[in-house]
Amino acid sequence: MASTLFAAFLILLMQAGFGLFATGLCRAKNAAHTMAMHLLVFGVTLIGFFAFGFALMGDGSASILAGHWRFHHSNGYFLVSDTTHLDSLTLFLLMAGYAGVTAAIPTGAMSERWTLKSFFAMALITGAFIFPFFGCWLWGMGWLAQLGIKAHLAHGAIDYAGSCVVNMVGGLLAMVMTWYVRPRLGKYDENGNPRPILGHHVPMVMLGTLILAFGWFGFTTGHSFLTNDGRAPLIAVNTLLAGSGGAMAAALYMWIRYGRPDPTLTCNGLLAGLVAICASCAFVAPWAACLIGVIGGVLAVWGVLLCERRGLDDPVGASSVHGFTGVWGMLALGLFADGSFGDHYNGVAGTVRGFFYGGGCAQLLCQIIAIGACLAWTVVVGGFFFAVLDRVLGSNRVEVDVELSGLDIPEMGAPGYPEFVSHLAPESIPTFPMGQPGRGI
Repeated sequence: MASTLFAAFLILLMQAGFGLFATGLCRAKNAAHTMAMHLLVFGVTLIGFFAFGFALMGDGSASILAGHWRFHHSNGYFLVSDTTHLDSLTLFLLMAGYAGVTAAIPTGAMSERWTLKSFFAMALITGAFIFPFFGCWLWGMGWLAQLGIKAHLAHGAIDYAGSCVVNMVGGLLAMVMTWYVRPRLGKYDENGNPRPILGHHVPMVMLGTLILAFGWFGFTTGHSFLTNDGRAPLIAVNTLLAGSGGAMAAALYMWIRYGRPDPTLTCNGLLAGLVAICASCAFVAPWAACLIGVIGGVLAVWGVLLCERRGLDDPVGASSVHGFTGVWGMLALGLFADGSFGDHYNGVAGTVRGFFYGGGCAQLLCQIIAIGACLAWTVVVGGFFFAVLDRVLGSNRVEVDVELSGLDIPEMGAPGYPEFVSHLAPESIPTFPMGQPGRGI
């Protein structure tokens, strides 16, 4: 239990990494707003998950033992019936961390133009409904996990640590939402060609990446500690190698293709390698983990450039790093699972074998079905909620003058870097109850 709690703490720490990563890639005039969203996503999403999401998600370990889908893991929302059950509280903390990461992914993608009220509502919905409902299908012994039992397709869909449940859901939300609000002002010229909008603090981006990489060890090993399956050392090694392979591949690709290794795309490559290994981290050998990370790193670079050229303005590359690479991570399990683990996983006898290890196409087909289900659920349901918020709240996007001047003062009431706005007239800075500009408390 202590190991699971520590893994959960590492996952919760990842919010700091996401905040630094996204803030560094934005312009200084939006720094306070961007970092504030990543601070609030920590609280807002987890309150939604606490109130409704955890009860909807189901208790995967209990469901597997029972051999059927338990849509509600307990009879109470708000943890009403779980306060004396230590296992349930431990599971809640771990799953709450995953919920927070899911909501943090589109938060970075929507930087520099998202209204705080729309963000607040969408984070709440993600934690309370979008993440846990789909998570139940894979982690709560739902219909995707039961493809092996009910349809006799290998072991059913498998996502050990969140390539699909967390990263694909978050990445697809990022893609849908950035498409809906359209690009930032000035991102594209009159011919539709992308212009670079440089982040204001590249070292901050790199620091955020390293914090995320460290937190990822909790992200992938948490399930192993929870179920005590003995795979944590291998999972940690595979996590390390996949992230390293992704960073190296992205750097080398940019170096060979464009003459120099872009620092922020190298960061994207590292994160992409980590995303790619999540689904299969307990089922593949270290050499395969490294290869999965390498492919993920290159795929992330391709995806970032493709999205930008197709008019999808994602300042942090979340659509590619988490969406595209999450798809690859799910497919990788269907290809490289080596049969060393997984007996009775999802209630099916025998170990998990991918296509290259004598498993045929059955496991790969399960993974593809899960990818399709995630795509349909996230795009349709996530897009629906986002469109409703646009009408109910007036607009998901800030006004033009706010976007041009920066979101810090209009949206937050305080600049991220006061020396950058020293030219503003005092009356342009909002006052607070104590009568002081900025932090009037």
